[in-house]
Amino acid sequence: MMENKFRNNVAVIGGGTGLPVILRGLKDLEANISAIVTVADDGGSSGAIRDYVNVVPPGDIRNCMMALADVEPQLSDLFQYRFDSEDAFLAGHAIGNLLIAALKEMNGSLEEAINILSRWMRVKGQILPAAPDALVLHAEFEDGTTAVGESKIAQHRKKISRVYLTNQEGQPATHASPRVVEAIMDADLIVLGPGSLYTSILPNLMIQEIGDAMKQTEAEVVYVCNIMTQLGETENFTDADHVRVLHEHLGDHIVDTVLVNITPVPEDYIRNQPNEEYLLQVRHDFQALRAEGCRVISSEFLSMKEGGAYHDTKKVVEELGYILDTIKLNSKNHARQSS
Repeated sequence: MMENKFRNNVAVIGGGTGLPVILRGLKDLEANISAIVTVADDGGSSGAIRDYVNVVPPGDIRNCMMALADVEPQLSDLFQYRFDSEDAFLAGHAIGNLLIAALKEMNGSLEEAINILSRWMRVKGQILPAAPDALVLHAEFEDGTTAVGESKIAQHRKKISRVYLTNQEGQPATHASPRVVEAIMDADLIVLGPGSLYTSILPNLMIQEIGDAMKQTEAEVVYVCNIMTQLGETENFTDADHVRVLHEHLGDHIVDTVLVNITPVPEDYIRNQPNEEYLLQVRHDFQALRAEGCRVISSEFLSMKEGGAYHDTKKVVEELGYILDTIKLNSKNHARQSS
């Protein structure tokens, strides 16, 4: 069961670099936080570990743990330390990834490994892998071809028709990890994104038990729309396209509110992007968003830092706090009217 220290429960679903950014800001909200993390990552250190150790890819779990941790900077730096390329055997591996894999092997349970590390790192909230075992992400493109593996999909530079998940044996991904469905059903607020639409957000929602819970929950579901389009995933997408894809994959309208950045990204940034991973600013189509049944909250959510276009965590979390306050107020009014 979720700890009831606070009155409200917030679940955040995603993966990649976007999820920890939001979690870091949410620590200041008076709410129980559940981070539901994708287990379909097959690249880098996480991919190597999942290939050699029977454990879900630990990288996103590690980053979420650090986002919610309350430890000395030296311990944080150690947990995140990644061996350099000259250390042939350990090249590219983060110490936190190895700790998660070791504790899982020692205790026979990923859940217990995460619980132990969460106590050590004084994590404020709970971190839940979306599924108990590593899953495989598949993509079908509009030309009828397919790709297998989260890290391979964007490389094809083709328009994606749909994505779906299987387990390692090729069977449909059905079961969520313990407490995941409970966290979704108990949530007052569910936050999707920011993150890669097809490879960070949908890999969670396409697990059958999670998808079913998302369609049944009474929580306010907020989608934090990406600021930039992404190479091989959302090229030429509007904000409404993001939501449409989510709704088509789930077969239902699950998103209640969309947070949209309206600050222009500087042209010189767009012209000088390394590797062209991000192409253009996501275009707006507020009418189409409303046709998807969404309330639109547009604001200056852009933060230009470290040479990149990111969400301003403070402003996004402030908006999420306002939404949570509105939920509380509406609940009080409903209770008064019912009494």
